[in-house]
Amino acid sequence: MQIIDEATLRQHVGRSVALDAVESAFRALGEDRVTQPPPMGLDIEPVGGEVHVKSAYLSGAPVFAVKIASGFYANGERGLPSGSGLMMVFDATTGFPLALLLDNGYLTDLRTAAAGALATRLLTNEPLGKVAIIGSGLQARYQSRAIAGVRSWRQLVVWGRNQERAQQCVQELKSELNRPVELSESAEAAVRDADLIVTVTASREPIIQDGWMASGATLIAVGSDGPEKQEVAPRVLQRADKVIADRTAQCVQLGEIHHAITAGVFTSHHIHGELGQLVTGAVTRREGHERIVCDLTGVGAQDAAIAEAAWRATCADASSPA
Repeated sequence: MQIIDEATLRQHVGRSVALDAVESAFRALGEDRVTQPPPMGLDIEPVGGEVHVKSAYLSGAPVFAVKIASGFYANGERGLPSGSGLMMVFDATTGFPLALLLDNGYLTDLRTAAAGALATRLLTNEPLGKVAIIGSGLQARYQSRAIAGVRSWRQLVVWGRNQERAQQCVQELKSELNRPVELSESAEAAVRDADLIVTVTASREPIIQDGWMASGATLIAVGSDGPEKQEVAPRVLQRADKVIADRTAQCVQLGEIHHAITAGVFTSHHIHGELGQLVTGAVTRREGHERIVCDLTGVGAQDAAIAEAAWRATCADASSPA
């Protein structure tokens, strides 16, 4: 079994590889070619930590994968990153372990951002006017970089609860992307008149409120990957012209769709389709001046696809299945 460290994975697996892998994962989902159990969530309540376990097998792939990712949000007080994790790659013929990808959460961050970029490409028009990033942590940076790879924009604004950290995020993105990036004074000011809104927080209560989104805007909700997390008020989904799930069976159990259903203002029958169905063309994409919400809770197929891509890039020749 190969053991691949984070530095090696960062060297071999970047945004373009991730986008291709994630698109292939959602295409496989859209074509019903994925075996994917429900995710497992484990809360470590004394320290506010959470652990997610996700897995999948894409039909015809030589390998399958299991991912364990953690988020311990008090780590900043210890001078540590909040996210960590690893992925395990197995031979799909024998079940033997082939590789341990010690990515410290890097591949999860990359594939999460790639899904946001894929949704952006499928649900928005080029060029974008104003883009709003709600959140200023690591994933805010990943999403901004990934979106920059598929769309140009007139203005990108960042809002975070901690304005000092949000300003730091703005400066980093402005320098790295060489595009207009500004700090927003409030979440509402960021969302108003935005063509694209991406939420990337660990909030347990709605940040985006009913009436903020402009007609024709696309909202990609990324942060709510557990049943207790929520970034978007339920009536935002109720008022949307289209609501897209990354996986319906998962989104009705967690994420923004889950909260809208629980609030009694939405049902699963109102879901326009899944991201994989957008990829295959089974459901329509943006049609005119629609208000669209895309609920990205993160699915095991993404992890299996990027784990396979990382395995191929770093150690497939040494540990190729017989």
